[in-house]
Amino acid sequence: MANSTKNYALLIIDLMNDFHFPRGDMLAANTMDICPSIIKLKRFCQQQQIPVIYVNDHYGLWKADLNTVMGRALNERSEPIIQQIKPDPDDYFLIKPKHSGFYGTGLNTLLHQLGVDSVIITGVAGNICVFFTANDAYMRDYSIYIPADAIASETEKDNHYALEMMQTVLKAETKNTDQFIKEYDAHS
Repeated sequence: MANSTKNYALLIIDLMNDFHFPRGDMLAANTMDICPSIIKLKRFCQQQQIPVIYVNDHYGLWKADLNTVMGRALNERSEPIIQQIKPDPDDYFLIKPKHSGFYGTGLNTLLHQLGVDSVIITGVAGNICVFFTANDAYMRDYSIYIPADAIASETEKDNHYALEMMQTVLKAETKNTDQFIKEYDAHS
């Protein structure tokens, strides 16, 4: 249950994405569907002074520079997504070398410095990078909230399975964005 006594951070995983891989068109279409929920959640978090942290693939560039990564990811398929969901100047931006947002990154240290004990994980792909990030958050004793309407996978089946596993195995809350906001506000 969302609770304003917890110290949250919003993680946005791999949305600076080129979608240039097999079935990338399917993931891009599903990502377009979740953008409104992520934007709504991001705006809410900004209003509540909850940190927003983008964790993204570096595309072999090894540059923790947002503009460089966005430039690499930008194409006809990705532009409508990137333009609406790109980081704001006050957001954090980290690169990751593998699936998990924690592996080989400063994410855990950043979360500790921000006093975070709970993460809201959004982004793509639900059954890969979101799942591995949630697993590593669980292993580090963070409470986990994954709004079901704010993650996307290539197929609905993959997404449903990932949500089910994160809920049952990782003890993640998986209610929708509106429910998170409602529960958070109720505890304010």
